[in-house]
Amino acid sequence: MDSSIGVTTCPRGQPGQPSPEVHWAQCRAAGRQKGLGLLYSALVRPRPEYCEQLRAPQGEKDLRVATTCPEEGNKDAERAMAVTILVWVLQQLILNVRVVGDERDEARRDHSSFPGLGSRFGIGSTMEGWSPSEENIIYRVLVSLIPPYGHAFLPELCNPGETPERNFRIRVQLVCTCKTEQLVGDMLCFIHHDEEEQRRNRGPSLLQTVCTGSYLDVQKTACRFHQLVKACWVVLPHSRRWRLTMLPCNRSCKFKMARAEEEIIIEIMLGVQQGNSDIFLSSQASEALFTPSTTWTSSCAVAEAKFFERLARRAPDGSFHLRCLQLCARILVGTGFSEYALKTVVMHLLNTTPLSGWHRTHFLLRLDDIMRYLCHCLEEKRLDHFFFGNEKIPEEIVLPPALQRAEPFNLFQHLAQDPDAQAQAMREFTDMQDRLTRMLANDN
Repeated sequence: MDSSIGVTTCPRGQPGQPSPEVHWAQCRAAGRQKGLGLLYSALVRPRPEYCEQLRAPQGEKDLRVATTCPEEGNKDAERAMAVTILVWVLQQLILNVRVVGDERDEARRDHSSFPGLGSRFGIGSTMEGWSPSEENIIYRVLVSLIPPYGHAFLPELCNPGETPERNFRIRVQLVCTCKTEQLVGDMLCFIHHDEEEQRRNRGPSLLQTVCTGSYLDVQKTACRFHQLVKACWVVLPHSRRWRLTMLPCNRSCKFKMARAEEEIIIEIMLGVQQGNSDIFLSSQASEALFTPSTTWTSSCAVAEAKFFERLARRAPDGSFHLRCLQLCARILVGTGFSEYALKTVVMHLLNTTPLSGWHRTHFLLRLDDIMRYLCHCLEEKRLDHFFFGNEKIPEEIVLPPALQRAEPFNLFQHLAQDPDAQAQAMREFTDMQDRLTRMLANDN
């Protein structure tokens, strides 16, 4: 243990295993694009001893997924991949994860004061490949939280009977571990051992560190994660070339990496998976003016990212669906329309229009489809959420049963309730059409 940074390091390779140098050389061979030099030469290769556990089956699986090379010359995709692996390496340093069978079956008895860290997912427009802005780009990653040893997470609706089910609290419950204690011999059960003995041998429980009452506190958890990232950063060789600035922390962990003229802003969201689905209870704030610190909002961000990943695998060469979305998002600036509403429109069209129809030769037709669809939704004052009650969701995307059965959720409900708001939206839509026409004319 390096006491100066609070990070447990892993021993070198065991007999019969490849040396760290050989292992990471093999990993580097999987990432031939020059943009991946940011990952292996600067992040991992110089200090492989800190990530020896990545040889575990799940670690190797993660590497294979993470090092799938982006299209050559796609610098945005290369940087997004770099950010994802940076977050991944930080996870390993923070909790020194050792995988036991299933990756969710972690025996983290020496880290019971902070949730375990599970899978990570690139989310949002930048990671999906359609960011409308070329400046002030934020790379967002959602990191899943898993209950540490001796604890269980029990989601509860903030408002039972609420439709749709959007806001939750996560009750933390201690679990008896006496049987495991008898087998292993060095564990103490939080329920059946006195508090002083636990403090001497195991440290505080999760309830005493990042909870308010019996509920997992978003702000306390994000703040603690923020502190751990800052402590672990100095271990990375990357820290010698990049300056890290920790940005204000509220419900997420946000930081800026800078060198010379280059800046990268990374935001790490935290979330608890709903069962085995692609829906998470996330640290993202709700749409309300005030979100209590114990409220976790239901997020479809991972399911949305998975939807676009699926399209990327299936789309033929020359597909322009992301370019269509990006261009339309740029004309929203200064209007009351959200990027999410536009993204929902495009997702509906992508789910019903053959991918061959999104080839660059059909670019103008698809832009027209998007604008017509949006106009129709404005006139009807109804835009259905893509996932709630949608029977045409691709089978690769796993939704909780309650969300599958839910009635379609209207994203334009506020327009149905406020005629003035609808009139304003129609005027802004006309301006958007003019703006799009001028933009296309200038490109030509």
